[in-house]
Amino acid sequence: MHDVVVLLLRYVRGTWRFRWWMLGIAWTVCVIGWSVVAKLPDRYEASARVYVDTTSVLEPLLKGIAINTSDTRQKIFLMTRTLLSRPNLEKVMRMTDLDLHATTDEEKEAIVDGLKEKIVFLGTSRENLYSISYETTSPDLAKLVVKSLLTIFMESNLGEVRKEQDSAAQFLEQQKAEYERRMRELENELTRFKQRNVELLPDGSGGFYERIRDGKEKVDAVKLELSVLQERLEATRRQVEGEEPSFGLGPTPEVEILADTADIDRRINAVEMRLDELKVRYTDRHPDVVQTRKSLAELEADRKKVIDEARLNAQKAGPSSAYNVDKNPIYQQMRISMAQLETDVAAKRRLLTEYESQVAELEGSVDKVTALEAERRDLLSDYEIVKKNHAVLETRLESAKLGRKADSSSDNVRFRVVDPPRASTQPSGPNRVLFSALVLLGGLVAGFVVAFVMSQFRPTFDERQMLTETLGLPVLGSVNMVWTSDQIRARKVRNVSFVLTLSGLL
Repeated sequence: MHDVVVLLLRYVRGTWRFRWWMLGIAWTVCVIGWSVVAKLPDRYEASARVYVDTTSVLEPLLKGIAINTSDTRQKIFLMTRTLLSRPNLEKVMRMTDLDLHATTDEEKEAIVDGLKEKIVFLGTSRENLYSISYETTSPDLAKLVVKSLLTIFMESNLGEVRKEQDSAAQFLEQQKAEYERRMRELENELTRFKQRNVELLPDGSGGFYERIRDGKEKVDAVKLELSVLQERLEATRRQVEGEEPSFGLGPTPEVEILADTADIDRRINAVEMRLDELKVRYTDRHPDVVQTRKSLAELEADRKKVIDEARLNAQKAGPSSAYNVDKNPIYQQMRISMAQLETDVAAKRRLLTEYESQVAELEGSVDKVTALEAERRDLLSDYEIVKKNHAVLETRLESAKLGRKADSSSDNVRFRVVDPPRASTQPSGPNRVLFSALVLLGGLVAGFVVAFVMSQFRPTFDERQMLTETLGLPVLGSVNMVWTSDQIRARKVRNVSFVLTLSGLL
């Protein structure tokens, strides 16, 4: 920190040696600058205050759909865009005869751009109350510009109001048509989506997961029926092969029972096969399935009745005589029944394999079904949102029509001049005090910079440490300057002159 202070003191002492240069540069810059500021033309401002009903048709109609017109800055921006439109500015230029000063289109464009930059539209603390101001070198011209602008705005107010209403209604009509188109597109997309995935999407009977549950129930039912058929086949096979002989001397009661029930067994087998086919195509609650089950139950009841009657008759008839088994038609019928049972078992196995394959295929599609259901929910959500917005637009369009009828039968105030245009008699600008202060500051800075640069180009050694650092040689000592009385007097005169000259600058 000490080194920094020492370095700064060196710079100050070096700059101080060229203080008269600094003062001369400062005076030169200030004199030139103050002359320019003094020659700046006076500017006069004209202003007016107006009441503008910015709560136009656009706000109640487009709230939540278009821009938010409740924001004050947004209101000012919209009103500025409306008031300072290029057609309005061109009318102002012609009404104030500013176009007479332009000979080319480029000059006219420059005048219009100048008007747009200098006309200021500001909001006040009161809602819907705004000030319009314009500043130029002529107070009469400033007042005329503001007056012309108000005249144009008042003349076009009624037409603009109706134009705004028509534009708002047209905008709503376009948005309504757009939402109707999107609704039709979403409806068509939903229809195509259902057609593509009709087998996987939920329906009135319970949907995809209900089909998996029904498939598993069918698999369990077929397994049970297959087990029963296998047991019957095994029992018949044992009888035919003699493992549990029930014949040999003649037709025993069991053989007679088999003969009596052979026809019913065939009918039962046929009904069971029919039931299996129906269960593949329909659910258990289907009318055809219910009727087939009822027929099967009736046949089984008839079979039980025949068996009971045959056993009762066999008990009354007693044992029969010897009989040749190989030539016994009952034995042959048992072989036929066994073959039929084997066929039924094979059919049941094929049916079981088919059911299991269907269940496996359905279970493998679970992830796909989940994705399809999510996609359908998204489509339905988009459709409901579009449908809701369409309904809102219809309501607001009807409100627009009613609003136009109300406006045509009422005398609502949308634009009123509160304070007429007035130009100040005293110049509003330029701010010469501020500009003069800036010129003074610039002159002092310029003088200091020149003095500092000169001290760097023409350095001196005013202390031993600086001489040692520069030359790299040891300094044995220093001799103080001895000033004579005349030199001291001359030095004081120079200092007083510098202070007086600097004071005159300030």
